[in-house]
Amino acid sequence: MSEALEENPSGFTLWAVWRRNPDVPVTESDSTELETIVSYVEDSGVTVRGFYDVSGLKADADLMVWLHGETAEELQKALRRLRRTELLRSLLPVWNVMGVHRDAEFNRAHVPGFLRGVEPKDWLCLYPFVRTPEWYLAPEEERRKMLADHGRKGAAFTGVIANTVAAFALGDYEWLLPLEADDVTELVDLMRDLRYTDARLYVKEEVPFYTGRRLRFDEIADVLQ
Repeated sequence: MSEALEENPSGFTLWAVWRRNPDVPVTESDSTELETIVSYVEDSGVTVRGFYDVSGLKADADLMVWLHGETAEELQKALRRLRRTELLRSLLPVWNVMGVHRDAEFNRAHVPGFLRGVEPKDWLCLYPFVRTPEWYLAPEEERRKMLADHGRKGAAFTGVIANTVAAFALGDYEWLLPLEADDVTELVDLMRDLRYTDARLYVKEEVPFYTGRRLRFDEIADVLQ
């Protein structure tokens, strides 16, 4: 997985969540092939930001991967290459989402951390977001004020990286919110504090949540066995 700062940010990003297949257990313990394929897809222009251990936090998932690149089709191709490796081929898909960087509502200056060259943190919390129809019909100034209040609360958590991307038409959601931090409790406290904002009145959907610790290659097999 690339640890270097990403100097040429690209706009599309994809997450895939998998679970172990009880009928086809993972017996491979050598991650060399997976490392080779990751190097190959990164040489092709796709960044593998990380593999994450989501086991234990949800009953239906064990491993999550995060990719980003210039085009949607490049990410699709890279994911297929990863899935063909011996270590991952028997895993069952649980959840997939794709997003793309677009101007944030009322904050065009926002650029996701992963596109600004910010290095990955130890923990990732990912969830989708859909607003109610009433939100889009509310006066612009009211929406602007609510989002400003929401943003101020979030900004107090300086150890958290925000990576919000748009997902309209790419799946079932409007936005995807990947939050990174080295301390998982900071993610817990951030999400709790953001409940106390008026913008919460306009939330239609914000599940499922997938949270996990970023893995080294030599830790992946242990998660899957």
